[in-house]
Amino acid sequence: MAAEATIIGAGTIGLGWTALFLARGLRVRVNSRRADAERVVREGLELFAPTIPGGGADPEELVTRLRIEPDLDRALDGADVVQENAPENLELKRELFGKVAAAAPPDALLLSSTSTFLPEDIGADLPDPRRVLVGHPFNPAHLIPLVEVVAAEGADPRLAERAVAFYRELGKTPIVLDHGINGFVANRLQSALLRESIHLVRSGVVTVEQLDAVVVNSIGLRWSTVGPFQSFHLGGGPGGLRHWLSHLGAGLEKGWAGLGSPPMDEQTVRTLIDQADQAFAGRTYEQLAAERDARHTAVLRALAELGEGDATR
Repeated sequence: MAAEATIIGAGTIGLGWTALFLARGLRVRVNSRRADAERVVREGLELFAPTIPGGGADPEELVTRLRIEPDLDRALDGADVVQENAPENLELKRELFGKVAAAAPPDALLLSSTSTFLPEDIGADLPDPRRVLVGHPFNPAHLIPLVEVVAAEGADPRLAERAVAFYRELGKTPIVLDHGINGFVANRLQSALLRESIHLVRSGVVTVEQLDAVVVNSIGLRWSTVGPFQSFHLGGGPGGLRHWLSHLGAGLEKGWAGLGSPPMDEQTVRTLIDQADQAFAGRTYEQLAAERDARHTAVLRALAELGEGDATR
């Protein structure tokens, strides 16, 4: 297990990683340009520590292994692993990783939480662009098991294997994509559902609050236990997916053609924001996040008790 970790960025993803890394025993240096980084990180630990998988953690114990280091070179000195969480700006990330590669030990894992860019694009200015890996978490990073691992084209397979081993030691479920694709996998699936959700709200079929209730009480519950393909395999009865596709597969394309493509114009945005403000009124971000994490934790705990927590089995 890596002992020294550098986390770059103190936004939501960086804070989630920080809480998890510390809870798994790593010594963590957080590098951030924020003047209030110390306060922000400590508040993040207070929020996320109680729902760290495995029974939570004590924020006061976690900070004993934490250091806020605004100087990037000092933050990288001796790091075994670097997890970058800078804004989604390719030029910024390229410049940042140029500095990271020069200052970090030559055998350090260089990981980006990017949800947008391919590793070879991020590392394009490095002597070896293949050194950078994508380790894309799903929010909240301290809790949701998935990490999508993407290696640059032509990279040594052992690099991805090291990343997988590291994330597994954190308790994550890393999935190595065979090749990079814009948005990777989980966000593409999420985007497809979000597009139709916005279409249904914009069309007046349901409200934001009703749409959330539909998902939580149907496909959300289903997908927390089985994925789409296994779900439809079961939907085919004893004949499985073969039976389901032979009876309903022909109508899929017709159904897809009827899905919405809502414009994200001023009216659409205003409708979504107004309804969200009404649906979530009276609860702060901290309250909503704590409620979300408590529910996620309950599901993960139940699955772990059934021995169904690892999607890669």
